[in-house]
Amino acid sequence: MTSTDAFTLSGDWSGQLVATAIHAGHALRPEVSDLLVLDEAVRLREEDPFTDVIGAGRAETARVVVHRSRFEVDLNRPRDTAVYRTPEEAWDLEVWRENPLDEGVVGRSLEVYDAFYAALGARLDEVAARGPFVVYDVHSYNHRRDGADGPEADVEGNPEVNLGTGTVAEVFRPVVAAFAQSLGDQEVRGHRLDVRENVKFEGRALAWWVHERYAGVGVCLALEFRKTFMDEWSGEPDPDHLAQLQRALTATHEPVLDALAGLSRR
Repeated sequence: MTSTDAFTLSGDWSGQLVATAIHAGHALRPEVSDLLVLDEAVRLREEDPFTDVIGAGRAETARVVVHRSRFEVDLNRPRDTAVYRTPEEAWDLEVWRENPLDEGVVGRSLEVYDAFYAALGARLDEVAARGPFVVYDVHSYNHRRDGADGPEADVEGNPEVNLGTGTVAEVFRPVVAAFAQSLGDQEVRGHRLDVRENVKFEGRALAWWVHERYAGVGVCLALEFRKTFMDEWSGEPDPDHLAQLQRALTATHEPVLDALAGLSRR
């Protein structure tokens, strides 16, 4: 296991499937916390709590969980925009007490970014040496933007699970198909999951990095779960709903790994 106060890489890395939760964190370095003016409840609403639970899988699943908030450093953005400097970079939210943000603080946040990708790269280099692999990049998104008592977002434009494949190479289409089919076959809260591709999100920096560094070998599926598994305004989860989503996502492992194995045999 590789563990720091910023992130943890755990589980069994001898397989070809890795689950990440890079926006699950809420912690901040003291110097960042001192400069933040953003209300904590608002910050939590824009983070992805419990995505580490959804992606937990079996005990032996290789897992990556980030403990730091995306408001310290956003590991799913390119390095030059990974620290939000202006409201425009942070959903028009006023984030910092100082403007511009001290570049020393920015630099120390980017040290977390560099350490994360170095640690993940070292592990994935070994995985890639064995053959094709898949990363489940687990996120979540808000669907009740108009307040705690406001309406839910329309179903047509907001699938329960958005499967982002914007930079996935054509060779991995059998893997994408196996994932979408197997997850869509799972029942959660009495109905089959609504899984659709690239409706709201297509994947960002982690997916881009995987697809560039491990071209033709690694595929990153950017998974955005609609926050119906929690009250996005209070932050309270629905443990049973979370458990069902975890089981549903775990059920995709075998068919996805079979599809990967099929690529190796070509």
